[in-house]
Amino acid sequence: MSFLQPWLLAALPLAALPIVIHLIHQRRFRTVRWAAMMFLLAAARMSRGYARLRQWLILLFRALAVATLVFAISRPLASGWIGSAIGDAADTTLVLIDLSPSMSQREDGSSLSKLETARKQLAELLGRTRSTKWVVIDGARGVPREIANPGELAEGPLLDGTSRPSDFPTLLQAARDYIATNRAGRTEIWICSDTRANDWDADSPRWATLRSAFGEFTQSIRFHLVAYPRVDSGNLAIRVGNVRRRATSDGAELTLSIHVAREPGQAGNDGPRTIPVRMEIDGAPSVLPIDLVADRADWLDYRVPLPSDRKTGWGVVRLPEDSNPADNEFFFVYDEPAPRAMLVVAEDIDAVRHAELAASISPDRSIACAVERVERERVAGVAWETVSLVLWQGVLPSPSESERIDAFLARGGRIVFLPPRGSDAATFRGMRWGSWHESPPGTLVESWRTDQDLLANTSDGAALPVGSLRIARYRDLAGTPSPLATLRGGAPLLARAPTESGGVYFLATTPSPADSSLAADGVVLYIALHRALAAGAESLGNARQRDAGFTLSSDSEPWTRLAGSRPVLSTDYPLHAGVYQTGDASTAVNRPLGEDLAGVLPEPRVAELFRGLDFTRVDDRAGSGRSLIQEIWRLFLTSMVVAMVVEAALCMPKGRRGEGGST
Repeated sequence: MSFLQPWLLAALPLAALPIVIHLIHQRRFRTVRWAAMMFLLAAARMSRGYARLRQWLILLFRALAVATLVFAISRPLASGWIGSAIGDAADTTLVLIDLSPSMSQREDGSSLSKLETARKQLAELLGRTRSTKWVVIDGARGVPREIANPGELAEGPLLDGTSRPSDFPTLLQAARDYIATNRAGRTEIWICSDTRANDWDADSPRWATLRSAFGEFTQSIRFHLVAYPRVDSGNLAIRVGNVRRRATSDGAELTLSIHVAREPGQAGNDGPRTIPVRMEIDGAPSVLPIDLVADRADWLDYRVPLPSDRKTGWGVVRLPEDSNPADNEFFFVYDEPAPRAMLVVAEDIDAVRHAELAASISPDRSIACAVERVERERVAGVAWETVSLVLWQGVLPSPSESERIDAFLARGGRIVFLPPRGSDAATFRGMRWGSWHESPPGTLVESWRTDQDLLANTSDGAALPVGSLRIARYRDLAGTPSPLATLRGGAPLLARAPTESGGVYFLATTPSPADSSLAADGVVLYIALHRALAAGAESLGNARQRDAGFTLSSDSEPWTRLAGSRPVLSTDYPLHAGVYQTGDASTAVNRPLGEDLAGVLPEPRVAELFRGLDFTRVDDRAGSGRSLIQEIWRLFLTSMVVAMVVEAALCMPKGRRGEGGST
């Protein structure tokens, strides 16, 4: 059991006071033998056993009354891990809180979301702790921030929900670095999350590194997870994709695809129904009825007429209100399509020939696609400002070549590296090629990321046929990339190197028929290349679609907000959904696709991530209204009253009890 005021337990020896008083009272009288009363003593011996038991019971209940009073004023807490967690003083208390869109979900008609409930409960709980300092690391910014007191957790806009997913391996790494840098003593780490799979990235190798890093500390470090894993089967999410403006014989039109999906893993049981989707384009509102069948609805290539002189603009689609307002809207911008140009640098023409053909075929006749192949010696003279994607097959770039590529990536371009045939000791962004391997016949791709990036599911939820690819030869990849596809045995097939802007990809094989079936099964190659081309081309046009959480460069022009669901700080524009303008460019910021596709991580899987560490968990729900801790001093006061009543009953003379019983 734990206490909020344990120092008052020092008064527990007072429970012996009734016994001490009894012993003192026994010594107040001098024993004198009186022959005339000896017969009375003889009679008393007949009932000595009962009298002695009665006296001891009276002393016992008097001592219990005093002891329970001391316990009550020490403010005891209900037993459990939370009680034990806050009973002892900590040097540092860190709070890691999830601000992702899914934390905005409400349950059972409650007015409080998961995030609001977590902030309120944690502020109340930690307000009763003793700690030298409190530090908050939120899922949107990932930077440790000290607060004066736990009450700040429930106040202020810095812990409001955002459109950016959390990355708990990164947050825990920040917590670990803070503990090491500040030489913190006994540390309590509180985590609030709805345990969505995309926020926890349970398959990342970073978890093993984190467990080892925290295990190296000699001081006590305890992890406490307050989870809100419940989902609402009636919640819907909306997205917009394939936004294109193109000229027509009557002027111009805007085409876009609208997708509505139910909460992942929640089957619909209410039958087909029509969802009124509100659409606003350049301030003009309209309502579009979409039929929801089972768990999703898709309206592909919906056309909206535009005046021929309207080259750019923005829009938003909104769903009727449901349990999670954060996924009920999606913003988009449009502009005249920018040309998609791919630059090819290759030492083996056969390794890139099929990729060149795939990139040159446009998925839309209104979008121009071009492919240019240059020799490595001519890279310096390339017009990089017109390039969307670079396909680089051969030895990794030299330092001088890396400078040009870094500038290209900073602008938002994409580059895909294919392995060279010969040896290569060079590195790029911490990555380098290893040895070639001959795969067993029929080697398939074991797993791939379906929620984001080049191999994500299509807009209607269908998976790419990555699992049907056969890899005959592949090359090892050394470094710490983020795998997008892995072969059986864990070797990465497609990986992305960490970058602040742009995209750097490494493909461990080539489309050559001698290496893989990428050319024969051309769907995956075609879609992946054009996704990379489209992403790189966005930086060339004035309309950009970006996931929340990107970093603004220090020399960028000021941003102006054109549309959004609620007021936010100007420094937090990249974290919140809306439409923003800087110079001539407009940017639509939205939650990533992974937020709509990820389910809840199973409880045993979460526990496995903290294997070997002092980890405990409690589950709650949004708007529960209950405190995470419970004081039970009333139980002890009730026990004291019961003890006093029993003691009084035992002290009543036998004769009076008999008289009371006869009446």
